[in-house]
Amino acid sequence: MWMRGGTSKGGYFLKSDLPAETAARDAFLLGVMGSPDPRQIDGMGGADPLTSKVALVSRSEREGIDVDYLFLQVFVDQAIVTDAQNCGNILAGVGPFAIERGLVAATGDETRVAIYMENTGQVAVATVQTPGGTVTYAGDAAIDGVPGTHAPVPIEFRDTAGSSCGALLPTGHAVDLVDGVPVTLIDNGMPCVVMKAEDVGITGYEDRDWLDNATDLKARIEAIRLAVGERMNLGDVSGKSVPKMMLVAPPRHGGAVTVRSFIPHRAHATIGVLGAVSVATACLIPGSPAAEVAEVPQGSRKTLSVEHPTGEMSCVLETDEGGAVRTAALLRTARKLMDGIVYG
Repeated sequence: MWMRGGTSKGGYFLKSDLPAETAARDAFLLGVMGSPDPRQIDGMGGADPLTSKVALVSRSEREGIDVDYLFLQVFVDQAIVTDAQNCGNILAGVGPFAIERGLVAATGDETRVAIYMENTGQVAVATVQTPGGTVTYAGDAAIDGVPGTHAPVPIEFRDTAGSSCGALLPTGHAVDLVDGVPVTLIDNGMPCVVMKAEDVGITGYEDRDWLDNATDLKARIEAIRLAVGERMNLGDVSGKSVPKMMLVAPPRHGGAVTVRSFIPHRAHATIGVLGAVSVATACLIPGSPAAEVAEVPQGSRKTLSVEHPTGEMSCVLETDEGGAVRTAALLRTARKLMDGIVYG
């Protein structure tokens, strides 16, 4: 099934339908997407990392969990398929897909689907609209980066801190100095390096095309990325899609913070779901670069609007008495695009 999940798009497969052996599975998926080729002309990929994604879904045997979800990023211009990261956008389609494929039974007008994210060992609960026991994609929910309105898919994340790096702050510091730039190394669902845009010579309000053509900027932030891999317990990240690079600036449109995201070598048209959660969390860490530019609301339940090149993404964070984030939730939408047979 081909689906849009959030602001991403890709193939959703029953895990049992693909080869069990990793090399054979990856070779098939490279063929499906048409990689490696910048245009992906011989496959289903859309010549962009955001449209070259895969979800493998299976019925879960874990207590309290409905389905297991493995996310795979298929590189566009390299013969690489990686499970080194999660994807909260593709996650938005997992609940509807699981119900459509009969892995989960609809439970009324809404169906909650508990999803175990194999990449990081996290749990998310997606609420899917199922009036009359059937998935619907029509509705009034709008998210920036996607035209029109669709059925809402609210997603609650649990136990996201340190999912890939072993700790929310893998170095134990709110701020580390890397190549002369103050950064926060953070993982609240997605390993991220958060720094002030002005500290690397830009405003933080540039558009995606400008950022993608800023070769000096990209070289500088890539040097920082390569330098922090070991510190973040990610090892050599030269061939990995994590950590993501987040350049923050003060908000301009009534939100909490503005961000320009690199994923990691292309500028993101919006921002990844779990990347937004990690950036929003960084805004709550005293002394961090994000906290210095952010406008954070009061209260233990905070909605932080993360502004990005094509709009905003709102993160709802609940904090404990000490100010640490307990839960994070976001609103996404999804849409079924095609259901049939694809050839590798």
